[in-house]
Amino acid sequence: MKRSVQIAIAAAVTAAVIAGVLARPYLSPGGETKHAHVIAQAREPAGAPIYYQDPDGKPFYSLTPKKTPDGRDYRAVPRGADISFDDPEEESAAAAPTGRKIRYYRNPMGLPDVSPTPKKDSMGMDYIPVYEGEDSDDGSVKVSPGKIQRTGVKSEPAARRVIRSTVRAPGTIQLDERRVSVIAMRAESYVQKIADVTTGSHVVKGQPLMEIYSPAVSSAAAEYISTLNSKVTGGGEGPYGRGSRQRLMNLDVPEAAIVAIEKGRNVPIGIEWTSPRDGIVLERNAVEGMRAQPGETLFRIADHSVMWAMIDVAERDLGAMAVGQRAIVRARSFPGREFAGKINVIYPAITKETRTARVRVELSNPDLLLIHDMYVDAEIETGSGTAVLAVPESAVMDTGSRQAVLVDKGEGRFEPREVKLGHRGDGYVEIRQGLADNDPVVTSANFLIDAESNLKAALKGFAEGTQP
Repeated sequence: MKRSVQIAIAAAVTAAVIAGVLARPYLSPGGETKHAHVIAQAREPAGAPIYYQDPDGKPFYSLTPKKTPDGRDYRAVPRGADISFDDPEEESAAAAPTGRKIRYYRNPMGLPDVSPTPKKDSMGMDYIPVYEGEDSDDGSVKVSPGKIQRTGVKSEPAARRVIRSTVRAPGTIQLDERRVSVIAMRAESYVQKIADVTTGSHVVKGQPLMEIYSPAVSSAAAEYISTLNSKVTGGGEGPYGRGSRQRLMNLDVPEAAIVAIEKGRNVPIGIEWTSPRDGIVLERNAVEGMRAQPGETLFRIADHSVMWAMIDVAERDLGAMAVGQRAIVRARSFPGREFAGKINVIYPAITKETRTARVRVELSNPDLLLIHDMYVDAEIETGSGTAVLAVPESAVMDTGSRQAVLVDKGEGRFEPREVKLGHRGDGYVEIRQGLADNDPVVTSANFLIDAESNLKAALKGFAEGTQP
């Protein structure tokens, strides 16, 4: 018995739905169904109820009168009634309001055609009356509460927020050019011995690298010793003595070798050349027994304790870069390891082929993991700590040349308002002009409201053109 009742209800509902669908008009371009009074002529005269429906429009039906759990009666659906699951408020709004003046009649299909008097279209459908108060002169658009609920319209107040965004870009590790030393002779010299140092070796400041014999150095050393001996015998060092020591320094003789000459008071055959800094040997061109010409590089040593990350930032992100911004660098050779630093230079040049700009991040490298020409990926935090007026990015409607938001005026009215945008980040965009604190803006379904606003504005323009 229960199954037969369900079958009967389903059959009745199906018949009513088919009758309602056949009686429905076409959809407007905006997707809105024409109101009940437009299709009233196509309906059959109402008769006895064929079934009863939940008063809230829920898909609950009964063949006999019934009440909801809270005591309300199910709504009787008479024969010939249009089965609709539209918003009851829209259906009631479609009925002719009493005591309101009709401004004009618009095309039932949503076409830009209006009439100051009642009229039918080419299909015999009545034009829909537009009453005073339905259109606003302030540029706002009114949407029924039912449609707001169905389309999922949500609003959020504009508020002050700290906007930050992360720019991700690739880069490479380079040497700190301030921490590279070249060892070269300033006079013709001969390499007598080479220490056990090769390319890639780590050396410390003062560590012996090679032994050099140079006639120019030996001559300067002999002159300096003569000056020192004259001082002992009463000649005094004077300007001449200071000049002799300076000559050794001009030949780039290590300080330790000069001190040894002062203590020993004899001219050494070979001068021990030491490393000027802690670092890694990048080049070793010295060979035992070779003759070194002035200016010829014998060793090149670089300090790797501090390295540079040269990051290639896209041109579109260059405006968000600033010296001092924090950056996190990750080397592809060491997954999970992070190196923190700050931007200290933004190079004033754009690479034509890649349309990127280069920024320099200084990184501490105590474990000497980073080596030059290593590939890295950087994340640079942009933005400032100052709070600015911001709205969600989804609230902004961007036409390319103009940006606007929909301000929720309450009671189903929404006002489009042009705004000027600033920085973006964390899903929010800065509003520099057009809004005030706590102005509620639509954050979802705003394009549906905008489409309806544009349609109504067009119809209003046609109506004003036809009125005397």
